[in-house]
Amino acid sequence: MDDMQAVNELDGLQGYAFVDGRYMPLAEATIPLVERGFLRSDVTYDAIHVWKGRFFRLHDHIARFQASIAGLKMSLPYSAEEIADILTECVRQTGLRDAFIMLICTRGVTPPGTRDPRLCRNRLYAYAQPFARIANEAQQRDGLKMILAKTQRIPSAALDQRIKNFHWLDLTMSMYEAFDRDADLTVLPTADGAITEGPGFNVFIVKNGALATPDHGMFEGITRRTVMEIAADLQLRCETRKVAAQEVADADEIFICTTAGGVSPVTTYEGRKVGDGRPGPLSTRIHDLYWRRHDDDALNTPIDYAPRPTA
Repeated sequence: MDDMQAVNELDGLQGYAFVDGRYMPLAEATIPLVERGFLRSDVTYDAIHVWKGRFFRLHDHIARFQASIAGLKMSLPYSAEEIADILTECVRQTGLRDAFIMLICTRGVTPPGTRDPRLCRNRLYAYAQPFARIANEAQQRDGLKMILAKTQRIPSAALDQRIKNFHWLDLTMSMYEAFDRDADLTVLPTADGAITEGPGFNVFIVKNGALATPDHGMFEGITRRTVMEIAADLQLRCETRKVAAQEVADADEIFICTTAGGVSPVTTYEGRKVGDGRPGPLSTRIHDLYWRRHDDDALNTPIDYAPRPTA
């Protein structure tokens, strides 16, 4: 790829960013080449969305982000309220009513002559861009095709998956398995044959009217939390436990959940139909109730898009 192609790709980016204290168009946002977040994947992040001009569960996302920062022995000179203001400004600058937001903390740049991460100044980055979904409109309607990856998920004993991270090579390589097998996505196993998660989403199965979702080896998503709350409201049994791969194959319904699109049905697993091959009734009901929660004032934070006064 030559420089002109690279420039053209950046020109196509829509969005606005906050880069270590400065605001700018997303196409202009960069990080230092020697940033440990880039060189060592020494970074944590959170993904948030805006729907109809309101952040969904903003304060839950920021609280989780701050917990991840603390878990990696990082710190930032921003309060939760200041982080919320930064994200609001990024969205306001785009004018987007439906947006996908990334909130990132990196270790920073190691001073010359040392590799000591304690000497780095941790950095905050954020950006807002148009809302994106894992599943397109046809996949939302007809369902996704999933396979069980041969690639194992990085074990929690090596890396606490409850801290959101960019250690994605296991997830990325599993995606190539899906492409090679004419599938849309994968779920990754552990060494003992349980399932964990897929690239950017949690997994639920439904059997005999009860839900189950893995309790280890994966990131505990805010959308996953919302689904569990919906299940409680519906008085459905929802177990967080070890889920064997065979249980997925035998499930009546399968669905995934993620900030990037909410709840999406899986209608083909390992080349075979799930149920009757159509989105199941519980998956559909939970999908609808998830989006209905975007009308709940207690879970949503409105954005003021009015121009801010200049100094």
